[in-house]
Amino acid sequence: MTATAAAKGAAGSAAWADALLLSFAQGGYVQAHPAILQPAEPFLDLSGEDIRKSLYLTTDASGEELCLRPDLTIPVARDYLASGRAGQPAGFSYLGPVFRYRGGQPSEFLQAGIESFGRQDRAAADAEMLALALQATAAFGLKDVEIRTGDVALFNALIDALDLYPVWRRRLIKDFNRKVSLTKDIERLTLATAPGRNEYEGVLAALAGSDRKAALALVTDLMSIAGTTNVGGRTVEEIADRFLEQSTLKGGALPRDALDIIKRFLAIAGDPDEAVAQLRALAADTKLDLAAAIDQFESRVGFMAARGVDTKLTRFSTSFGRGLDYYTGFEFELHAKGNGVEPLIAGGRYDGLMTQLGSPAPIPAVGFSVWIEALTQHAKPISEGSAA
Repeated sequence: MTATAAAKGAAGSAAWADALLLSFAQGGYVQAHPAILQPAEPFLDLSGEDIRKSLYLTTDASGEELCLRPDLTIPVARDYLASGRAGQPAGFSYLGPVFRYRGGQPSEFLQAGIESFGRQDRAAADAEMLALALQATAAFGLKDVEIRTGDVALFNALIDALDLYPVWRRRLIKDFNRKVSLTKDIERLTLATAPGRNEYEGVLAALAGSDRKAALALVTDLMSIAGTTNVGGRTVEEIADRFLEQSTLKGGALPRDALDIIKRFLAIAGDPDEAVAQLRALAADTKLDLAAAIDQFESRVGFMAARGVDTKLTRFSTSFGRGLDYYTGFEFELHAKGNGVEPLIAGGRYDGLMTQLGSPAPIPAVGFSVWIEALTQHAKPISEGSAA
């Protein structure tokens, strides 16, 4: 690409982005301008592994670790919490550069989006985000996109209803967004509940019914007697956690029927109406109380239809997750047809983030990010699209 062509491309992206911001403003979302340099801690603590590995970090004179913002959701949320409107309903839009290591791709690129805070009508707010995201793709001339959705709140409700031991509840919920980790958990659970004698049966029996503190004390003593502080690179804490997981399983923490229920749940997929029917059938068959989470899901589907979203063309999967630790409910991605990897727009609900950022009380929050670079690549020429 020539320099002239590149300049035209950049100018075109800016024009599309400005039109997008105007549409957000017309929807009542005030433009936010968070600082480019941000405290690194919230991203290190609250984001998924992909962002953690891609941060550009530095340290100021006081020793505080800082980073170039890799995303705008956390910076916008922090500014909202520091304002006089914290806790009140408020909506913000944004457009600006973000910075991530992306291999051979440019590390600085444009991100736009919307964040909505403080709305108690969660199902309606979720549906509004999806409708606005679809309007954004339409503004770029794209009307035929793939809509992929999920709901981590449904998975959390299932795990709570199964009444698992805390060690497995924490691990499964944490790993839900990380498909590889969750798959490994399921495989480990399958092996651990299979018949047969474990080579550490004596240790597991000694740990049966113990808490983490007791498990750590026992493993520390055993390793001290053996004259070692780690095995295969694992610390005492990691070894204790592993033994505790195994002992709780051997003690019946996750019966075979619970494992089968989790697998059945994660196989549910289709359009949202089909998924609701499958979820209610699962709840009825297993006698698990999932009513509140399913009702919220069904209510959202109704609001989506009222917003003009064709729910029959919406793909829902109970196993869908976006890889960010702070999501607590509805999640979605919009993809160009035939592009199965990189989303054009992605977002969801993150009610837990605000207390993690220091809010004294929970604040509902939902939003989405627009990847201008990706969306521009798929945009129709102005003569073909609707962005003129």
